[in-house]
Amino acid sequence: MWIVKLALRRPYTFVITSILIFVLGVVTITRMATDIFPEIFLLSV
Repeated sequence: MWIVKLALRRPYTFVITSILIFVLGVVTITRMATDIFPEIFLLSV
């Protein structure tokens, strides 16, 4: 319950923190290398 009390006392801190997490997530996703056709090794006996 301490986090709820802290969020009620300092709402702007939690708004800024959530915006920061969202922006960092978007930046990370856009910079991540995406391999559309990964190399597949077919097994043969």
